[in-house]
Amino acid sequence: MHKSKTMILFGIIVLLLNACSTVPSGSDRTNSALHKAEMYGWKALEIDAGDFRLLSLLPEVQPSGESLTVFIEGDGLAWLSRSKPSFDPTPINPVSLNLALQARTNTAIAYLARPCQYLIEKNANCRQKYWTSHRFAPEVIEAESIALDKLKIATGTSTLRLVGYSGGGAVASLLAAYRDDVSELITIAGNLDHHTWTTQLGLSPLSGSLNPLDVQQQIAQIPQLHLIGEKDQIMPARIVKRFIDNASPNTLIKIVPGADHHCCWETELNAFLLFDKRIN
Repeated sequence: MHKSKTMILFGIIVLLLNACSTVPSGSDRTNSALHKAEMYGWKALEIDAGDFRLLSLLPEVQPSGESLTVFIEGDGLAWLSRSKPSFDPTPINPVSLNLALQARTNTAIAYLARPCQYLIEKNANCRQKYWTSHRFAPEVIEAESIALDKLKIATGTSTLRLVGYSGGGAVASLLAAYRDDVSELITIAGNLDHHTWTTQLGLSPLSGSLNPLDVQQQIAQIPQLHLIGEKDQIMPARIVKRFIDNASPNTLIKIVPGADHHCCWETELNAFLLFDKRIN
């Protein structure tokens, strides 16, 4: 009996070790993203932004003009399981970065990470709540807003087109509500109502976070495009139903055939980015 229990325990330990080994380290994830950006001729810019230090990536050479398109990353590796938060939210698959690198736009462009992604060792304020319950907290939105101001200065631009993926869609929407320089808002698989999301899917509530649904009227005059994946099971259309039902005439909602939460957004997105196509 004792031997049997020992073997079971050994098996569990092996399974846990194998599970952990499948997740690349935070430094490996960071190096992968930086290498990918470098291959496209992009450079890294670390931004002091209030309570956090944020990573931005942008092309070495930018077109001139007044507008800056900023891609805001999703939640990254927030959780290792439904009950265990990650120790480092740096994304394994940085979807927003991939979209930014493949974007076809005539404006200046930049990628902006979320707090504690890529630079966790340089952020004294990085606590797990900032990629779990407080991922859309006021201080997070303030930090992202400070970063946007500095990116505008770095690129010599004056207006912003915000493109947010997943949780980055929530951040982009909240930023648009508190700024007066956002000309367009685009979300991709965006978390536009985190209360409904956590309630319907049985997830931990984002108790310290602002909710995009609550600022919908504040952004009603901004032209908006919200792309929803036909096969997205992480952020299905029903989650943002209240947001869709109350959408302003300036808002375009598109269900993207074949798209899930992680894949196949480029064609639909670039149809709007290329030639600076207007949403409305």
